[in-house]
Amino acid sequence: MRQNKNKLFINSLLIGAFVFLFFWVLFRYGDYLTYLLKDPAKFENWILGFGAKGVLVFILIQVLQVVIFIIPGEVVQVAGGYLYGAVLGSLYSLIGITIGSVLCFAIARLLGYEFVRGMISEDKLKKFDYIINNKKGELGLFIVFLMPGLPKDALSYVAGLTPVKFVNYFLITALARLPGIVISSYIGSNIEHKNYVVSAVVSAIAVLLFVIGFLNKDKIIKKIN
Repeated sequence: MRQNKNKLFINSLLIGAFVFLFFWVLFRYGDYLTYLLKDPAKFENWILGFGAKGVLVFILIQVLQVVIFIIPGEVVQVAGGYLYGAVLGSLYSLIGITIGSVLCFAIARLLGYEFVRGMISEDKLKKFDYIINNKKGELGLFIVFLMPGLPKDALSYVAGLTPVKFVNYFLITALARLPGIVISSYIGSNIEHKNYVVSAVVSAIAVLLFVIGFLNKDKIIKKIN
């Protein structure tokens, strides 16, 4: 009984600390980062101002974007392609997103269902029930992470409630999110090189896929189920 009370106290303390950090980062840096990312040239100058540490700052922004979801991940990925080119931009984004996804997974596994329910609505959790309660839910996780328009960052927390092993989750999130990262970085790289026609065509295709995925996400989730 005493152990349960101690565990509850520690969990409550950790949840409170995370919530405080969440809102502190949101109010402290959210508006400023959003402002910078709206203008790739300003964002580039800001990152380059950190010198050799600029790459680490960019990766940290990707980590924060996943864990605290301040801004849409695609915007940061496009900015990465603009800054570093399609290849390095994809690599740095993949590193940051994977670290952020693993942190979400670890936080959810540590703090449990009640914490995730506070972060994500009960309805959304029910939609992913087939993954949470399925020992072979790896394929479902992979498909949802792969599909455009589905809530990938929220799913990173949900994944922590599943029986999936840490190593398997690491591979799933890295491989499934890679195509979207590469496309976004490619768009950013072409904007930087003023290949506006290519950027517009690829962006239109990406947006179309995102809209299709978003509008049909419930059907897709039911189909996976």
